[in-house]
Amino acid sequence: MFDSAGSLARMIDHTLVRPDATLDDLAAACRDARAHRFAAIVVNGWHVARANAALAGSGVKVGAVVGFPHGACTTAVKIFEAMEAVKNGAEELDIMANLGMVKSGKLDLFEIDVKNVVVMTKGALHKIIIESGALTATEIADVCRVVARSGAEFVKTSTGFGVRGATVEDVRAIRAAVGSVCRIKASGGIRDLTAVRALVDAGAERIGTSAGPAIMEEYSKQK
Repeated sequence: MFDSAGSLARMIDHTLVRPDATLDDLAAACRDARAHRFAAIVVNGWHVARANAALAGSGVKVGAVVGFPHGACTTAVKIFEAMEAVKNGAEELDIMANLGMVKSGKLDLFEIDVKNVVVMTKGALHKIIIESGALTATEIADVCRVVARSGAEFVKTSTGFGVRGATVEDVRAIRAAVGSVCRIKASGGIRDLTAVRALVDAGAERIGTSAGPAIMEEYSKQK
């Protein structure tokens, strides 16, 4: 658990992935990320270079979503998008899983899809978004085992645009499947400190949220 504002901030990925996010929204999000020293800011591809410039020297990493939010594009498209994000300054990649492959029972194709993106963007940190709310318990376990073999560092619960966001049960199920091989990022619908504490207690090591500044303010008031 976090024992200071700094340790809490270092767990938060400040997220701005709305399709209508403007340059003014990006500038504000970067100011917040710099002020609180969040772990990272996660943005859509066209915002990566600007975020990288705005956060230079801050210690806040820039992350980009890939294949977001559906994950249904071809592997080649994901690879190009991921490589472009890295070229523009992204150090972390939040990559959407191809749920159609998973639901079709094509775990071999899913593994190839994930591994190719990871291999082609060595040096970046990879988080694979599994959209846990759309999967059965068996599918979650299967997907997580594939991610653990892929070389990705994180399993991420949700996009925030799916049927629901992160739950404590999701995080526990992921931890049971991956053990200590992968870390867990909980994301989707996390808006207050109570939710953050519950998810971290369950095993999450990174929290994706657009409510980072409000959560930090809540923490400061409680302290």
